[in-house]
Amino acid sequence: MEDTDVTLRRPVRPEDQNPRLWHADGWTARVVKNIDDDGWAVEMTQDGESEPSLVGPWTMGRDKKNPKPLDQTAFATLVKTVTEVLQRHAHQRRAMLHRSTTVPHPDGAVRVDLDVVPDEDDPHAYLTAWDEAGERVAKVRVMPNWKLTPESARRWVDRAYKEP
Repeated sequence: MEDTDVTLRRPVRPEDQNPRLWHADGWTARVVKNIDDDGWAVEMTQDGESEPSLVGPWTMGRDKKNPKPLDQTAFATLVKTVTEVLQRHAHQRRAMLHRSTTVPHPDGAVRVDLDVVPDEDDPHAYLTAWDEAGERVAKVRVMPNWKLTPESARRWVDRAYKEP
């Protein structure tokens, strides 16, 4: 039986590539003149994007004038590098937009999450309290710069449990 959910990727074929421009697996590597000096740079651009996700120095060729040609190993390394960089950026962004702390409470430990909504017109955040069973106890909208500390979370949880 044929699995229609599997996307087959066309293998990178060096004979289909240009020494200064490689395209495969959703990425384009382009060797360009480095505007900062006499050397060369490589740009990695994801399909559908107008700007490169990564720009880095590129090695000179043997003649010390032209760039070293792209090859399959270099392209695979560049794809791996840009993927890791984007993953680190995404992880950092998530860390900036979501913080969490757990505070003790007579009814059991309460996890308090601060989730920032980076809306250009109306930036805000939500403060949410969760009990040990994973049930939401309280949720309020707060300013995006609300400082989540164990002490501020404890004070808020105490107020939230007292409110009807």
